[in-house]
Amino acid sequence: MNQKTKVIAFYLPQFHPIPENDEWWGKGFTEWTNVARAQKFYKSHYQPKIPADLGFYDLRVPETRAAQAELAKEAGVTAFCYWHYWLGNGKQLLEKPLQEVLRLGEPDFPFMLGWANHSWVSRDWNLADSMLSKKILIEQTYPGEQDIINHFYTMLPVFKDNRYIKIHDKLPFLIYKIEDIPDFNKFSEIWNKLAKENGLPPFFFIAHTHSIDSLHLPIYQSANARCLCRHDPNFLTHKRSFISRLHRFIKSNYLKIPVNVHEYSDIIKEIDTPLYEEEKIYPSIVPNWDPSPRRGGAALIYHNSTPELFYKHVKKTLDRIKNKADEDKVIFLKSWNEWAEGNYMEPDLKYGKGYIKALRKALDEFENQIK
Repeated sequence: MNQKTKVIAFYLPQFHPIPENDEWWGKGFTEWTNVARAQKFYKSHYQPKIPADLGFYDLRVPETRAAQAELAKEAGVTAFCYWHYWLGNGKQLLEKPLQEVLRLGEPDFPFMLGWANHSWVSRDWNLADSMLSKKILIEQTYPGEQDIINHFYTMLPVFKDNRYIKIHDKLPFLIYKIEDIPDFNKFSEIWNKLAKENGLPPFFFIAHTHSIDSLHLPIYQSANARCLCRHDPNFLTHKRSFISRLHRFIKSNYLKIPVNVHEYSDIIKEIDTPLYEEEKIYPSIVPNWDPSPRRGGAALIYHNSTPELFYKHVKKTLDRIKNKADEDKVIFLKSWNEWAEGNYMEPDLKYGKGYIKALRKALDEFENQIK
């Protein structure tokens, strides 16, 4: 089927060891370390989540990347959005999988880049100060114009690769925190100038956001489009007092009582919004969310997610975009392989290919409807 809808799946490169993680978390640490030590926080809690077909893979292995691409095709995914870490002054992290995709020319599967422009931090409860403290492991920096130029030229082989997708005949580049860039207009101006000088089309900048409130701020309006990813809906993130947060912390971390569990059937209703019908607002679909392997019992947990409910979620989202121009029938899938957040499409021991089949079914029905 010649699919008009672009489903772009966020792809995490965290599944191979790097020196920085060895230093911070111990030799050989990857996201699988968190996945493997996951525990139940209530009787019907679905943990641990164990991969099936692909096992506990290493993304340095080309056969693994090829198998992922085949599963993505089976699901109807158009492209991977590889998360890219450029922390300033030439510092990258977790770049090896994408470098290997470029070097080998395989898998033959489309892709784009998402710049995860945020500092890496660890969060701990500081008893002395009675507060949650953040320790910066490595800081995201913006050193200036030369760094913007160096960033472009470092990634130029990626942009020149014939697998890099286009939206509106431009190169899509998603930015996780556009508001953190000191002068985004300058950044975009430099990159578009360099693209022209290097025989590339202009960039199509997509501003990522979790918040409806940010969509119409000038900095977000300055992007070509906005990706609205409401995996943490506003009604779940209302402000709490310090005492309330302290009680929640004690319950979740000492009494092992989960405090932020919500039915997936309710979540997908909250995620939905008529704003998805706007031309340059791209929705996200979320198969599940459970970062308790990383964050313990205080984590936001989607309970009772199933392929059947995910199918309904996808159908509703597709219905929101049915009247858009084909070039703007774009949906981001959060995520392809975010295992430590319980947020993945790859087969697991409980559901197998259930979520893959659910996405494909919804897409096939939608494409037949809009012919």
